[in-house]
Amino acid sequence: MLIMAPSICSDLAPIWQIIGWVLWVFKIVIPIVIIVFGMIDLGRAVVASKDDEIKKSVKSLVMRAIAGVIIFFIPTLVGAIFGLVGEFNDNRDEYNVCQQCISNPGGTCNDIVDCVEDASKMWDKDSNTCVNR
Repeated sequence: MLIMAPSICSDLAPIWQIIGWVLWVFKIVIPIVIIVFGMIDLGRAVVASKDDEIKKSVKSLVMRAIAGVIIFFIPTLVGAIFGLVGEFNDNRDEYNVCQQCISNPGGTCNDIVDCVEDASKMWDKDSNTCVNR
């Protein structure tokens, strides 16, 4: 059973936002860098006109592309895990704070923290808005 302090997500929202930005960098920048470096290696092999180097570079490019795709889906996997954990917890609003701050660090994170702190309101996950209880 997972035990969590009552307001750990909203109290640590800035940290969850930083984690969200790091995951965003993982999702966007790292796959692009991996693929660009693979293309540079392949270009060098083609210019060298050696069949063994070209085959080795193509294999390397494919492996890097696969790694880039896997890294691209890490934030989606993290969001899905938070969604599953949140469904099995009595304090869903707190888990929604963690999930929103990680999956959307520049958007609804601050809105959901303000909403959760107001006892008369609750976060509607479907519309991503704060509604009255």
